[in-house]
Amino acid sequence: MRNTIVSNPPMHAGSGLLSEPARAVTGPLGRFLAWIVAIVLLLATPLSAHEIEDFFGRYGGKATFETAAGEEIERDISVEIAESGKGFSVRWTTASEQEDGRRKVKSYDVSFLPSDRAGIFAAAMQRDLFGHSEQHDPMKGRPYVWARLTGDVLTVFSMFIHPNGDYEIQQYDRSLTETGLHLVFRSHRNGVALRQIEVDLLRQ
Repeated sequence: MRNTIVSNPPMHAGSGLLSEPARAVTGPLGRFLAWIVAIVLLLATPLSAHEIEDFFGRYGGKATFETAAGEEIERDISVEIAESGKGFSVRWTTASEQEDGRRKVKSYDVSFLPSDRAGIFAAAMQRDLFGHSEQHDPMKGRPYVWARLTGDVLTVFSMFIHPNGDYEIQQYDRSLTETGLHLVFRSHRNGVALRQIEVDLLRQ
């Protein structure tokens, strides 16, 4: 286990958008141009090597980080990613021992639904008057949360607006490993890095 702490519109055949000379390009040159177009389209489209289902499971581990006061704190970290309705849910828990012996536990549970944009998921944080899922309003002091699956990384973002108007973004990058999940947590306030924690979590 490894922990690291660091304080144009589309053109369709027959649409009339292609000129006759362009349609007449055949033979080796035509095949070469077709390969170039295919490669450009491939590079322009972000592909994910994994599906959301590949992340489903329970993971756990420990992380040690330094507080603003210079104190080192060890925390138990657990994550559960599971199917939830038409989407998925992420539940993460952190636990630490206090000086008086008490155990401080924080848990967060968020469900996500597919959005109209590929690879981006909206958090179903609350229900409206008609029982439909909707996002929290960050102007009311509630976090605005969404998720993204790109490449091999499932990322959860959380944006919070402080009472004085400052904004804070927390980012959880989770990538699959042979033994579980690799987690990188980052937090920024007004664009300034506050904290970064990196830890490997074992599949349980």
